[in-house]
Amino acid sequence: MPLSPSLLEFAFAELFAQASVSGQITLADRYGLQAALLKERLGDEERFAIDRMLYAVRKGRIKIVNELSTLA
Repeated sequence: MPLSPSLLEFAFAELFAQASVSGQITLADRYGLQAALLKERLGDEERFAIDRMLYAVRKGRIKIVNELSTLA
């Protein structure tokens, strides 16, 4: 039985907060978002947070980087 990627419910809010503070979405963040999007069901809060992150990327408030982490 293949394992499907999943993102813990509380981790999604943390991902959004971290991206907002750092101004970056890292490779690990993108994998987390991909896991959330691959779930069969997303809650309203998760969907809203994804929409807010995409809006912030479009407006240039959050940049997409190819680093694994924002920590040095």
